[in-house]
Amino acid sequence: MGTGDYISAEAAHRVEMPPPQPFINSLRNSLMETFFPDDPFRQFKNQPAPRRFVLALQYFLPILEWAPRYTLSFFKADLLAGITIASLAVPQGISYAKLANLPPILGLYSSFVPPMVYAFMGSSKDVAVGTVAVGSLLTATMIGKEVKATENPALYLHLAFTATFFAGLLMASLGLLRLGFIVDFLSHATIVGFMGGAATVVILQQLKGVLGLDHFTHSTDVISVLRSVFSQFHQWRWESALLGFCFLFYLILTRFISKKRAKLFWISAMAPLVSVILGSLLVYFTHAEKHGVQVIGNLKKGVNPLSVSDLAFGSAYLTTAIKTGIITGVIALAEGIAVGRSFAMFKNYHIDGNKEMIAFGTMNIIGSFTSCYLTTGPFSRSAVNFNAGCKTAVSNIVMALAVMITLLFLTPLFYYTPIVVLSAIIISAMLGLIDYQAAIHLWHVDKYDFAVCMSAYIGVVFGSVETGLMIAVAVSLLRVLLFVVRPKTSVLGNIPDSKIYRSVDQYPTACNVPGILILDIAAPIYFANAEYLRERIVRWIDEEEEKLKASGEISLQYVILNMSAVGSIDTSGISMMDEVKKIIDRRGLKLVLVNPGADVMKKLTKSKIIEKIGNEWIYLTVGEAVSACNYMLHSCKPNYSSDNPETWSSSSNNV
Repeated sequence: MGTGDYISAEAAHRVEMPPPQPFINSLRNSLMETFFPDDPFRQFKNQPAPRRFVLALQYFLPILEWAPRYTLSFFKADLLAGITIASLAVPQGISYAKLANLPPILGLYSSFVPPMVYAFMGSSKDVAVGTVAVGSLLTATMIGKEVKATENPALYLHLAFTATFFAGLLMASLGLLRLGFIVDFLSHATIVGFMGGAATVVILQQLKGVLGLDHFTHSTDVISVLRSVFSQFHQWRWESALLGFCFLFYLILTRFISKKRAKLFWISAMAPLVSVILGSLLVYFTHAEKHGVQVIGNLKKGVNPLSVSDLAFGSAYLTTAIKTGIITGVIALAEGIAVGRSFAMFKNYHIDGNKEMIAFGTMNIIGSFTSCYLTTGPFSRSAVNFNAGCKTAVSNIVMALAVMITLLFLTPLFYYTPIVVLSAIIISAMLGLIDYQAAIHLWHVDKYDFAVCMSAYIGVVFGSVETGLMIAVAVSLLRVLLFVVRPKTSVLGNIPDSKIYRSVDQYPTACNVPGILILDIAAPIYFANAEYLRERIVRWIDEEEEKLKASGEISLQYVILNMSAVGSIDTSGISMMDEVKKIIDRRGLKLVLVNPGADVMKKLTKSKIIEKIGNEWIYLTVGEAVSACNYMLHSCKPNYSSDNPETWSSSSNNV
């Protein structure tokens, strides 16, 4: 058997080029895989027009899908869960509205209309809709930089509604255009650091309410806040501070009890409402409002008034509202979807991320028309809903109706509610967002992710909320760029007594194959990394030749590129491959390729690179490539009973 015959036999498992496909079909398939990986249209195929209409309605209104199967036992569970989360929603809503420098009544408005909308459009059974502390803080800081709530409350309010509209528009657009993957740029490490930093800032901001201060800095960084606190040392109200720390201790104690015994979750869930009631009674009977304890005051009765005409589209501060809406919308979307997915995993059901975006967007758009500000699915409220045993989104309807009753009949009861109690409620909720255990886990698992987390935290605490977010996203994107620009390459060796080839750095027992350099490229080849890969391959060749020359072993003859992980290549990458081929040819070496992907094979063929290399030097596995190269290095056919180089023999009996 001649050399040519042997190579033909080895090339039997040849890498095939995919069948030719029109460009328009290739583009369509790529777009479908990018924007519709879940193939939402499969349910519409081979369906009559009336059925398609019903399916379309069910897609945008999931309640139409599960409502026919709704039972009385489900309603009993949802009723209990809805009443439970309403007891949390009322004090939280008032507290977070104050945090956003908005009238407290808006917190109740935002817990009435948006949950009703979500109940019809949301795909999660467990998400409980409401305002969130981080969104409230972002609203206060970003709009407050341009318009002070104390100096021009009407304009500030209108800008908050406008920002909510644009946040909803962004959310709905991302869902309709299937662009939810944009939110994935907020990595887990980014969210942990950002949420922890925002929670720290919110806690520091509550020192104003705890200490009963009338004037406070509008900046959110820790230096400005502490300077504002200690510069007014003589104005601290010990009565307010004592009341605040007592209620904070009570709230933390109830949370501790609920964590120790899961069945006692209702103790922590009811604690904010109990605090509001006890605080109001204490102020009422002791007249503490006359001794430095600030109270909410009047909350007007009635459900949400329309605010469509209040949207400030013609305002000089429209840009501020748009920017606030975009940033708060992305953060709210990331939190809401993450919460929904977390609880869906516990109950083993699936939620559609794009449906959730459409639902969140629609409820915020409608909310901006009905005197609501930014809402999403907060973790604390959703956790209570989950632990209370909710079965469907009807729990949101029950909560909304309970808030409606509060708006119609019970708002006068909140007149004596101390602001310091609201501050204690916020601090207690924020302590749960400082996930130091997650940060410690990041440190042990991935130092770079820990750096991203701490960048976000430090940026928020010592800069501003926007600064921390931008730093964290920038660091995360930098990491992605580093992976793309500096892809992993490694030298492969043979694992003794096997046909397996692995990195010699990871597996010290892996043996280098004499005269053959096997390189693994573990990334697509693009313009951003093509030059680096060319230089890296040449450097590997230089190092291998120097090592072989120093050891006196057989000189380098073959360079094998394992391209199994190279899923795609652009024209810069093709040029790089051509240059590498020329460099290797000038050195008297032979280039061998292993398992290039379909897209790579097609482009290399069209660019004539495969023709220059030779079809007979393209192999399916590293083992086949090494066997062929080793055969050419010996006068006779080697023994192929093992792919271990140490067992190869040049005996003529093996020919």
